[in-house]
Amino acid sequence: MAKAMARHILLKTEAEAQQLKQRLAKGEAFDVLARKYSTCPSGKRGGDLGEVRPGQMVRAVEQVIFKKALGEVHGPVKSQFGYHLIQVFFRE
Repeated sequence: MAKAMARHILLKTEAEAQQLKQRLAKGEAFDVLARKYSTCPSGKRGGDLGEVRPGQMVRAVEQVIFKKALGEVHGPVKSQFGYHLIQVFFRE
C-alpha cells in the first residue's frame, strides 16, 4: 500500500497562501511559518502530517501528496477547509 510523508500549512484565504508561498521561496522555514500561521492542529508540529496513506486526506490534498514532485512547495490547493501549501518528503 502506498504511503507518503508530508507537511502542510492550512490558511483561510488564497491570498494568505500566496503570501506565505513567496516567503518560503525566499528561504523562510516551513515549520516556523506553519506554527505561526496554520489553522490546522498539525501547525503545532510544524505542519507535519506524519505518514499519510490513500484515503486519509481530502482528495485535492491527496492528489498533491501522491502525484506531485517531492521537496517542492505545492499550492495553494483549495479544499473545504481552506487553502493548503503542501510539501512532500517521501513516497513509496
